[in-house]
Amino acid sequence: MTGRPPARRRSGRRPRRRRGQQQESQFVTACVVTVAAVGLLVMVVNWLVAHWWLLLIVVLLMSLGGFGWWQHRTQRAQWEQTQARALRYGLAQLDSLTHRQFEHAVRDLMRRDGCADAIQVGGQGDLGADVKATDPYGRRWVLQCKHRRNGDYGSAVGTPDLQVLNGTGRPVHKADVVVMVTNGRITQPGRAFAKEQRLHLVDRRLLGEWAAGSRPLWQLLRAVPPPRRPTARP
Repeated sequence: MTGRPPARRRSGRRPRRRRGQQQESQFVTACVVTVAAVGLLVMVVNWLVAHWWLLLIVVLLMSLGGFGWWQHRTQRAQWEQTQARALRYGLAQLDSLTHRQFEHAVRDLMRRDGCADAIQVGGQGDLGADVKATDPYGRRWVLQCKHRRNGDYGSAVGTPDLQVLNGTGRPVHKADVVVMVTNGRITQPGRAFAKEQRLHLVDRRLLGEWAAGSRPLWQLLRAVPPPRRPTARP
């Protein structure tokens, strides 16, 4: 019984040749693409040189368009600033808002006062912050909003609400000024706790003065921290 002849070992030269051919083909392709791109660029440059007046027209149109866009944006910003400075709310108007609308109203009042970066952040997982802002003096503000549809006749804001705000205002949000804002009442124990923890309170009376007037909130509150940076704003 004859055994099978031993299998021939495959030579490793063919795969190497194929790899070399592929690399050579890729190199040739890259050279062709480069030459074509350079040729196209030369053609475009020559065409632009021959038709320089078209390029000039395009540049002028782009310049006019950019100037018009800048002017429109500037006018819009000025109009928004004028509208913000004229913003006023009455207590009855604030009472009629939903809680989320109340947060937006507080945000808008902070913007009116000069806090250009004021944002509404209230919602699930807000960690006690409904509005955040930086005033023109560089101080960081965190405001929690408690809206009561019945105003003074609604449930009062008490110590538990203030404890939540105190636990996150400075440690989590890094605020310089921590404020509780409500269109209702604040309990006496809550006021005592706020005084101990250097929390600022905006109750219905102070809210009415702030929302219907033109003075910024930091001029209405007592013992606000000193500015972080100088400013020409009064």
